[in-house]
Amino acid sequence: MKFGTKAIHAGQEPDPTTGAIMTPIYQTSTYWQKSPGDNKGYEYSRGTNPTRKALEDCLAALENAKYGLAFSSGMGATDAVMKLLTPGDEVITGNDLYGGSYRIFTKIYANYGIKFHFLDLGNPDIIDEYVNDKTKLVWIETPTNPTMQVVDIEAVGKITKAKNLLFVVDNTFASPYLQNPIDLGADVVMHSVTKYIGGHSDVVMGALMLNDEELYKRLWFIYNACGATPGPMDSFLVLRGIKTLHLRMKAHCENGRQVAEFLKDHPRVEKIYWPGFPDAKNHDIAKKQMRDFGGMISIVLKDADLQETFRIASSFKVFALAESLGGVESLINHPVSMTHGSIPKTERDKAGVVDNLLRLSVGVEDIEDLLEDLKQALA
Repeated sequence: MKFGTKAIHAGQEPDPTTGAIMTPIYQTSTYWQKSPGDNKGYEYSRGTNPTRKALEDCLAALENAKYGLAFSSGMGATDAVMKLLTPGDEVITGNDLYGGSYRIFTKIYANYGIKFHFLDLGNPDIIDEYVNDKTKLVWIETPTNPTMQVVDIEAVGKITKAKNLLFVVDNTFASPYLQNPIDLGADVVMHSVTKYIGGHSDVVMGALMLNDEELYKRLWFIYNACGATPGPMDSFLVLRGIKTLHLRMKAHCENGRQVAEFLKDHPRVEKIYWPGFPDAKNHDIAKKQMRDFGGMISIVLKDADLQETFRIASSFKVFALAESLGGVESLINHPVSMTHGSIPKTERDKAGVVDNLLRLSVGVEDIEDLLEDLKQALA
């Protein structure tokens, strides 16, 4: 099936009891058993639930994977992957990544003896310099949050395969519609489902998609034992959101392109980050591994101190000043004080996450209204 057809139908058969087209919300914590151990595949909803199972099958199909696991948040999914490691292991990751990922790596798992190397992965060859017999995992985002840097997934995949390392890609900013890392050599794809996949800013959820059966069993054990699993109502809402993912992503990309073109030469913009520009770093890689360039854009305001940056960020009328991204509504975010506040300033500055940087999540409103809002806020 093509992507749009999978988004609407994968994992979702008509309900066998009633013929309902939409997957029912199985709002139950437990299940009847004919005799001990003799059940219909479901025992307790922390581990399995029919609504969530339909969602997981759909998520797997979107990433061309065999297995999907849904978590109660993106951080829950990230946490499950980290629990595959043991004290003394080392992880290679990017120096520009979501603040929550940096926080769990440095404030939680570093305390358990896991060592993290935060590198500029614009050239994947740097990975070879840091691999040793303790290295177990390479974790990347692409495009990165918030400077939209593009990492060559296929090149990293070749390195990790040769070194026998687990390779995980946070594909949140691209969505499965624009990019499929498993096809390019990733072992596991992570999503904050809260963002583009859910798409309506009404659910917090995460997911892992993968092909390896043994790795799936290990992650399922963690998922069930530790319990960061979502309820059936949230699973239903995401299934409903997925049905328009392909339509929404087309609109996000179309609006994102026009907003990026408007901002590129704006007198109040010192620098713009969007992988669709021919002169953007690794644009050729983005063009190779992505189907389009998405609706995420970051800008550095010219001659703006923190106070002026706050004033501009608070001046929008259509764009809402808020954390998160990927919903149908346009959002504007100040990473330094919001999503990336847990990263030390010295590390933020190295990655370009400066005080006068704003991140835009371009929604699917009428483009004329978005451009007019940008004009008045930046005037």
